Amino acid sequence: MSRKILVLDLDGTLTNSQKEVTEPTKKAIRQMQEQGHIVALASGRPTAGIRPVAEALDMEHTGGYVLAFNGARVIDWKEQKVLFQQTLGHEYLQTLYEAAARHGLTIFTYQGSQAITATKVNEYAEFEARINRLTIQQVKDFAGYVDFPVNKCLLSGDPKDIKACEDELLEALGDKLSIFKSEDFFLEIMAQNIDKATSLHRLVTMLDMKQEDTVCCGDGYNDISMIRYAGVGVAMANAKDVVKEAADVIAGSNDADGLVPIIEQYILNENEK
Repeated sequence: MSRKILVLDLDGTLTNSQKEVTEPTKKAIRQMQEQGHIVALASGRPTAGIRPVAEALDMEHTGGYVLAFNGARVIDWKEQKVLFQQTLGHEYLQTLYEAAARHGLTIFTYQGSQAITATKVNEYAEFEARINRLTIQQVKDFAGYVDFPVNKCLLSGDPKDIKACEDELLEALGDKLSIFKSEDFFLEIMAQNIDKATSLHRLVTMLDMKQEDTVCCGDGYNDISMIRYAGVGVAMANAKDVVKEAADVIAGSNDADGLVPIIEQYILNENEK
């Protein structure tokens, strides 16, 4: 039997519009795990924001892996062991803060179940905090306060302001940091060479598996790298057009259990051939 690893983005892919994992999707994932296949959750969310979804899949018992912060932290979920972590240099924090303030954006980073910011909190940042069950802590000096390891900074705001800030930061720091949008209103900043594909490759190597054994599913900009990397790259029907262009297969939507036929065709039924 060829063992597969199913890599799932969360928002817009594994979860529906109510941010829930449906029973048919849970059942299909349990079935593949019972056959010895592996599930990995790959998200821009912080670890605290992924936890409720991992618990919904009972991963503390069934096992699996979490690629948090777009892969800046990789965790063996059953063992609660960090397998890999890469942090953002503190020397960049003041520059990122000033860029966010200049473009009227909210910037924050993550400390446990808190989002730390020194800027005005906009509706997009409130949404990020809500879906990840984070409390927002306002501080006076962002770079001065943040003396702990940082996996990611998130900038949020109006799409046109995000685009302007993205262009500015790419020109100034594009050769030193990973800078990309996960949504039109979210700009993600991480250490250089951090994306879902790079971290997935590390995990696949650790598990002594092959690139061709991966089935990667997503809908957003930050999923493109792993969709291109995958043995089978899957874009949801609700994915952005540029994501669909990168995919091998277009699934149903996240509100129509679109993952279920993918699991059946490329993992469960694959081993019956």
